[in-house]
Amino acid sequence: MSFLTFFSGMRSFVLIWGGQLVSVLGSSLTSFALGVWVYQRTGSATKFALVTFFATLPGIIISPLAGAVADRWDRRSMMILCDFGSGLCMLAVATLFYFNRLEIWHIYIINGVKSIFITSQGPAFAAATTLLVPKRHLGRASGMIQLNEAVGQIIAPLVAVALVTTIHLWGVIFVDFLTFLVAVTVLLYTPIPRLTSISSVEKRKPSLLRSAAYGWSYITARAGLLGLLIFFAANNFLIGFVVVLSAPLMLSFATPRALATVLSFGGLGTLVGSFLMSTWGGPKRRVNGVVGFYLLVGFCVVTMGSQPSVPLIIGAVFLLSFSLPIIIGASQAIWQSKVALDVQGRVFAVRRMIAWS
Repeated sequence: MSFLTFFSGMRSFVLIWGGQLVSVLGSSLTSFALGVWVYQRTGSATKFALVTFFATLPGIIISPLAGAVADRWDRRSMMILCDFGSGLCMLAVATLFYFNRLEIWHIYIINGVKSIFITSQGPAFAAATTLLVPKRHLGRASGMIQLNEAVGQIIAPLVAVALVTTIHLWGVIFVDFLTFLVAVTVLLYTPIPRLTSISSVEKRKPSLLRSAAYGWSYITARAGLLGLLIFFAANNFLIGFVVVLSAPLMLSFATPRALATVLSFGGLGTLVGSFLMSTWGGPKRRVNGVVGFYLLVGFCVVTMGSQPSVPLIIGAVFLLSFSLPIIIGASQAIWQSKVALDVQGRVFAVRRMIAWS
């Protein structure tokens, strides 16, 4: 099956993917603009890092329960609720900024609430993708999802710099709110199949807490999945330093426009890698793609920290970003093909919690 045939044959998935693309663009605009605003206002790398911390920790804590709910509730309804909730969070930020009331601690709290919605949507979207896409094309679907992030990385930094000077920060954030409404509208009119098979665990109707814990039991009973999870957790811990400190590093010796250029090249790398993954589908032995491209990521990280050179960092960021969609796409396809449909919400949520903790 060609890529165009795949694209036309998966109408529901493509529509949902398109709605999420619009939402990701809006979120990328806000993320860049707010990050620069916080750092320029405080000059503190710690406060800048705390924005990411509060945008991550609550989601990690709530992740297992969110996965359990995703397996019990209609996945489309859950995605709609999460998109709408995230949009309201951005509307609150825009309102506070418009009335000159926005403080750094407001961003911490609102980012924390938003992270709960985003984390809750992740398992639902991943499990819904498995229902909408044949197993042999899961790598392509994962590549398309990574493509959303790539487009956001390319367009958002440069557009955000231009928009902040015209419609100001509150306008950028309000645009983000509107993009969430677009995603919600698409979901309202796009059907997602419901699960017809229920596992023996669900037939016994365990409590929500016990159901959430089942995701961990499922992983630990399968040595291959557990090893892959530990591998990603270790790598994410190390790469987390790079993600948090790369923007303050750039702003310490370069301008916000230079940072936007670096991020755009990073987005271009992700775009190329995502497009390759979307058309190729990844290596037949997917674990080789994960390990091999992670070696390239390590080389790029060492290169980025070798000296304060914008061209050098651009090249390293491009190659690093090119590798990530292939790594993530291959890994996601492994999990989607190996985990039973009716427990994917819980398993994917526990996977996310451990891998990103």
